[in-house]
Amino acid sequence: MRAKFLGKDPESQEGQSPTLFATDRTDRITYIAQGWRVTDPEVLADVGPVPAHETLIEIPEDVLKFYARRYLQDGGER
Repeated sequence: MRAKFLGKDPESQEGQSPTLFATDRTDRITYIAQGWRVTDPEVLADVGPVPAHETLIEIPEDVLKFYARRYLQDGGER
């Protein structure tokens, strides 16, 4: 599996760059998100248990626009 860079948070500072990548998987469409690890106790309580092999990350809305742009470039097909 390979990851293709889609974009990073335009407001991020050096070393802090929430980023979105698309994978080239052929069995399903997936994305890799680099973001801030969620550690806020209230958020964790709202979400509930997270399996040990998973984590929650927070990414800015601007980063999700890279997904929308890719989706529209593909003609809404994926």
